[in-house]
Formats: sequence, C-alpha cells, structure tokens
Amino acid sequence: MAFSKGRDRIDKVVAAQTSLSRKDVHKLLSKGKVTLNGEVVRNFDSRVDMEKDRLEIEGKVLHLRRYSYLMLNKPQGVVCATQDAALPTVIDLVPQQLRRKGLFPAGRLDKDTEGFVLITNDGELAHRILSPKSHVPKTYTALLDKPAGEEIAAAFHKGVVLDGVKCLPAQLEVLEDDGKKVRVVIRQGMYHQIKRMFLAFGITVEYLRREKIGGLSLDEDLQLGKCRELSQNEVELLRLK
Repeated sequence: MAFSKGRDRIDKVVAAQTSLSRKDVHKLLSKGKVTLNGEVVRNFDSRVDMEKDRLEIEGKVLHLRRYSYLMLNKPQGVVCATQDAALPTVIDLVPQQLRRKGLFPAGRLDKDTEGFVLITNDGELAHRILSPKSHVPKTYTALLDKPAGEEIAAAFHKGVVLDGVKCLPAQLEVLEDDGKKVRVVIRQGMYHQIKRMFLAFGITVEYLRREKIGGLSLDEDLQLGKCRELSQNEVELLRLK
C-alpha cells in the first residue's frame, strides 16, 4: 500500500500497519480506542504524519514504518507464497505483531529448501534484489550425493546451460575434503536452478540452505520457522553486490 510523503488518513495507516481491516479500524476509532499524540481520535479522516506522530491502539504504541523488512529462517515443508490451499506459507510464520498489509516473499525457495527468505512490502527493493540485471548474489550451502570438483566449479563459473538457456556465472566452493559439502553463489533465480545445475553433471542435491542475500547473512541465532525485523543497516546490506 502506497503512502504519500505528507499526511495520510488514520484508517488507512492503521490498516496498513496491522492485520486489521478498514472496518475493524473504524470500530476501534468509534470506541475511542485510538489516540494520536495522546489525544483520542474518532474521525476516520484524521491525518497522520508517519515521520512525526505517535499513534496508539488500545494503549499500545504502533511503530509507523512505510515499509517492513523481515528476515525469515524458512524450514522445509513451507512454501514461498502469500497463500496456499494445501501447505503452510512463509506468511503464516510471521507473528501477528509483525504482520502488515501487502507482505510477500521477495523471491522463492523450494518447498524442501531451508534458510533466508526476505519478507517485505517494498516492491522496488524486491525487484532490485531479484532482477538478474542487478547481479545481487544469493549464497547457498548444499550437501551432495557425489563430490564436486574443479571441473564442475569451472563449468559453474563459465555458465551452465539449462534447457538451452545459459545461466549467469556462478561460484562453487568445496567446503569439506570429500567434496560433498559446497557453497554456491548465484546471481539469478531460475526454477530449481542450483539443483538443476548439479543434476546436469549427474549430482543430486540432498540438502539446500540459503545463507545470504547480497551482503546480509542469515542470523545464526534465528531458529527455523522464526523471523525478525531488519535494522536499517541490514536493509542496506541487502543491496550489496
């Protein structure tokens, strides 16, 4: 939901910053449950300056932010979608206090892939991160059924061809002596890309985890299935190439 640079309607602001509908917000306003800078507000058309004003809902301060940026440590079995009829989604894992209108996963991880998913309502930043033209790297750790050596690393660097389409150059680093634990850095997001790149050499990816987007690494203390807000400095790290 877009906001103006000046002042926005209070019902629009509250609905966008919470999981409440406009109808629910109107009920709270009518009951005197909303205060603006310490004063009870009942007028639906009252205006809020998101940069300066203090807004409280039923005595709780509403932290006003034009955009939300959440780091989620996605577990297996969860899909990167806003809704799904059969499976839990990454949005289902966002706690109520962090929910905002318009949140979506910036990019996709396969259902059986774990790790860092950015959830946001900032379409411009999401496009920048996801566009191959931006060359924002995504870093993964993978466990393989067979060892990967220098020949495969060289092929990744050159660009693996998948179904007639040449991938952008990728980095492959072997992390353990047996060659089965590797780190992969890609700069695009083709369907099942890493799994298909290895499969082109007869290697199956048995486990995959995204560790990093741009210059921002997954918080080591963030448990599977949990998410938290990003600081402004962390948001800037997402943009690093």
